Amino acid sequence: MERENEKVAAPKKGRSHGAQSRPGRTLAFILIAMVALTGGMFLSGHTTPRLGIDLAGGTSITLKAKSEPGQKNAVNQTNMNTAVSIIERRVNGLGVTESEVQTQGSDNIIVNIPKGTNEAQAREQVGTTAQLYFRPVITVAAGAPTPEPSASPSGSDKGKATDKAADKATDGGTGKASSTPTPTPTASQTSQGRAVTDALKADSSPTPSASSSASGKPTPSASSTPDPATAALQKKFTDLDCTDKAARSQVTSGVRPEDTAVACGKNSSGQWEKYILGPAEVNGKDVDKAQATINQQTGAWVVNMDFTGGGSKKFAKITSKLSQQQPPMNQFAIVLDGDVVSAPSVSSTLSGSAEISGSFDQQSAQDLANVLSYGALPLSFQEQSVTTVTAALGGEQLHAGLIAGAIGLLLVVIYLVVYYRGLSLIALASLLVSAVLTYVIMTLLGPAIGFALNLPAVCGAIVAIGITADSFIVFFERIRDEIREGRSLRPSVERAWPRARRTILVSDFVSFLAAAVLFVVTVGKVQGFAFTLGLTTVLDVVVVFLFTKPLMTILARKKFFASGHPWSGLDPKRLGAKPPLRRTRRAPGSSVGPVDTKEA
Repeated sequence: MERENEKVAAPKKGRSHGAQSRPGRTLAFILIAMVALTGGMFLSGHTTPRLGIDLAGGTSITLKAKSEPGQKNAVNQTNMNTAVSIIERRVNGLGVTESEVQTQGSDNIIVNIPKGTNEAQAREQVGTTAQLYFRPVITVAAGAPTPEPSASPSGSDKGKATDKAADKATDGGTGKASSTPTPTPTASQTSQGRAVTDALKADSSPTPSASSSASGKPTPSASSTPDPATAALQKKFTDLDCTDKAARSQVTSGVRPEDTAVACGKNSSGQWEKYILGPAEVNGKDVDKAQATINQQTGAWVVNMDFTGGGSKKFAKITSKLSQQQPPMNQFAIVLDGDVVSAPSVSSTLSGSAEISGSFDQQSAQDLANVLSYGALPLSFQEQSVTTVTAALGGEQLHAGLIAGAIGLLLVVIYLVVYYRGLSLIALASLLVSAVLTYVIMTLLGPAIGFALNLPAVCGAIVAIGITADSFIVFFERIRDEIREGRSLRPSVERAWPRARRTILVSDFVSFLAAAVLFVVTVGKVQGFAFTLGLTTVLDVVVVFLFTKPLMTILARKKFFASGHPWSGLDPKRLGAKPPLRRTRRAPGSSVGPVDTKEA
């Protein structure tokens, strides 16, 4: 039986020995991950973290919301969120790619715009009420520039996807979707649409007449000798590239409601298209309310619009004209700040309410309802403050922050070297790995989620140095406690780890929880501090588990550390260790109690 027991115990020893060889695999894993992340950083073309306004320079605008006269409780979370989305669209329309628009408190909106943006133009854009108009569609084409107008029979064919997928506007009283099929536009219809455009510019009439649109016979003067303004509009439409943000911003600049306009918008498939639009017939103030609901008959998401008394008359007049036209001239474009957000078709005259249906999901229906509601949003904004941070000031702040971080790191290094000696090499290597991972991940998060490194975020990274060093100290002290009990280094490392691990996890959990709460309840730059603190806390756990512990296990086998060299930081004499513990055994041939063989 004893031999059988010995055979059973042998594999356990083998498994234990195999487990001790795993630290090398763990180290290889984290090093491969570091190389992969670093390679991804260089492949992305972003090798430095994106800087916030306080470091890179820029403009910060604070807007305070006010209710319009006669509107109570208009300053609420829903209206503020809608205003944020509209202002963000405006700022992005200026070609700004690193702006921040967010609410602060219950009635303030903070707009942070990085350097390189025209401050006067930005202040004008974010401080005015959104402009929402309903314009008749004259023609539509794919968003790319048209090579040859005469050789482009697909001017309407390219709008075919829009016509088929376009939302259909119906009378809200009946709740029935339009049953009129949308025929495929032809090349002749495209030329007719362009001829109508010429006729509109040549004529003082604000809207296309039903007879001229149906017959497609433009006036001789419009087709043969277009006036310069009409020719310029046609060239603007032909050359427009809606996939270019700068081109989209430029084409909508300075357009008045009474003008025939060129605009861009996305269809239901997410593809850019360009439009020639007639003068505005209805504006956003004519919309009483709009909401996204589910049609009880079809089960699909729709957007219901209700108009004011004057708006109902205007909308009935324009839909009466559009319902007699052929596609795409039977569509009206919902234009917000010059961009087409939807272009539903009309099959009948509509009254004071309408239902827009199509390939909506809940989110897209709510987005369109918000856009329509914002036209009548009972809010105005007053500019509270404008703060300009120059790049030079931001550079000075970053330089000061880096100096503070370097001083803090130097003090930590001095403490580790003086107190832990050889163990300080493990701590410094771990700090280096943590620093590399933090830098690479912050750099990758810039283009990925728009993370910007501001001064509070730098402070969070500096605080993280102490948190990370504290984890190493907890582990080292547990090991030294085991050595003081008279154990050798290798069993001390394995016995100390479970106790140190528990302490490290609890400490890091508290730090991460504080960072998470701070991130949720604050806005603006303080969130940068919270985000960085939370990120570095998570990386601390990763580094300690996947790098520090495996490296300590491997070095514990080396003679320098295992023998307790005076400069290893694990010298038993210096630590005041007890004499080595030895197990007791029975004397050979003795039937009396055990004989203690421990040396005096």
